[in-house]
Amino acid sequence: MMSDVAYIGLGSNIENPQTQINTALVNMQSHEQISIQLCSHLYASAPMGPQNQPDYVNAVVKITTGLTPIELLDVLQEIEQQHGRKRVGERWGPRSLDLDIILFNNLNMDNDRLTLPHYGMAQREFVMVPLFEIEPDMIMQNGKTIASWVADCSFAHLRRLPGKIDLTSLIISTQKL
Repeated sequence: MMSDVAYIGLGSNIENPQTQINTALVNMQSHEQISIQLCSHLYASAPMGPQNQPDYVNAVVKITTGLTPIELLDVLQEIEQQHGRKRVGERWGPRSLDLDIILFNNLNMDNDRLTLPHYGMAQREFVMVPLFEIEPDMIMQNGKTIASWVADCSFAHLRRLPGKIDLTSLIISTQKL
């Protein structure tokens, strides 16, 4: 039964980032224990950390799942590996695909593998703005509205990319390949 709700942040800045994100969405949706409910637009953002790398393309999706948070993390890390993700080198260096669990129900968790809510989400406009886009009435775990969190973000290096992801068309087109 897929009754748990999670929000996943997606990011990529190398090896055709928009294609990486689109394919990751198809990979997620094809998992029997994951169903994508909502998907934000794509956003371009400056990289965190070293600036001598391409801008990122980011999105946030709302899913329902029957997986535990750690099982979901394992699935997302497997998808990252399928996309050529290597967890070596600079912490905020270039990457083909980055999938982060932002929120999982109202769960608070902090262990060596996973911190929920995601530890840096409030300072990341490339997470907060797409999350606000798909859940504008969300109340955050501290009781404040997501709108108040977004109001504290800097928008200097964030821009929405044209078009919207059509997940249905994306899945149908990849099934034809």
